[in-house]
Amino acid sequence: MRAIVVSATGGPEVLTYVDDQPDPEVNPGEVLVDVAASGVNFIDVYHRMGRYPLSLPFIPGEEGAGTVVAVGEDVHDVAAGDTVAWAAVPRSYASRIAVPASKLLPVPEGVTPEAAAAVTLQGLTAHYLTHSTYAVKAGDDVLVHAAAGGMGLLLTQIAKLRGARVIGTVSTEEKETLARQAGADEVLRYHGFADAVRELTGSGVHVVYDGVGATTFDESIASLRPRGMMALYGQASGPVPPVDPQILARNGSLFLTRPSLNAYIATRDELVWRASEIYGWVAEGRIRVHISNRYPLAEAARAHADLESRRTTGKVLLIP
Repeated sequence: MRAIVVSATGGPEVLTYVDDQPDPEVNPGEVLVDVAASGVNFIDVYHRMGRYPLSLPFIPGEEGAGTVVAVGEDVHDVAAGDTVAWAAVPRSYASRIAVPASKLLPVPEGVTPEAAAAVTLQGLTAHYLTHSTYAVKAGDDVLVHAAAGGMGLLLTQIAKLRGARVIGTVSTEEKETLARQAGADEVLRYHGFADAVRELTGSGVHVVYDGVGATTFDESIASLRPRGMMALYGQASGPVPPVDPQILARNGSLFLTRPSLNAYIATRDELVWRASEIYGWVAEGRIRVHISNRYPLAEAARAHADLESRRTTGKVLLIP
């Protein structure tokens, strides 16, 4: 099979394309899938850089969709020919992958394999952030950073479905247009956004969804109303330095959480519930999946470089 292999951590150049990897073995409880598309996410960047260490060498990637070609023993609910997707499953930058059946998600009619590969991991994340970490209510003010990125566009659309007013941050006019098309009510640039948020809301927002990290953290805290929630779900600009908990008291008894996907899909029922809602909204046209860039698998290094330099909007896919 074809795959991307990382033998040493570092920049995008460590993503090495190989076309003679052995096909994965299919163990009991697993399913072999021909990959139609693999999603590119910032967690893949963190793995490549060694920020979230993995044993070397490894095949990166945690998300994708494709067609079942074989099933292992003890697998009963999946058959060859089914279209399936997955998230939080390693070794996804490949033309074939063995996926635990417990992690597979059936892709319904009306959702293409590329759309499923683009929406699964980020959709599950946006779902838990808006439904569980802080359950957005009608009338809430919500601040979404990087509102034109893959996560930002989904967070904006889902928060709007739940009746919120969404304030987004972006870096360019082009990205502002995308954020507004997704439903953002107000769109700000990053410089001085906390003051602008307070001018718009009076007392601050109910929740900040921050996947940027180091460069936005302080102003994100300053954007919250008393007892507001800071959901720091990523660190695209780098990790946040150690925080004095007194900052939460001084700013009005704030809540700070650093959530991760696995804690919110800890059971099969929870995983299927979240995915079914996301796929349903896509099939019904209630949320749009914006795929900005498709790269051949062999160009994974370019995909990472473009993602890190903010040359992309929406979702980035690798096509084996």
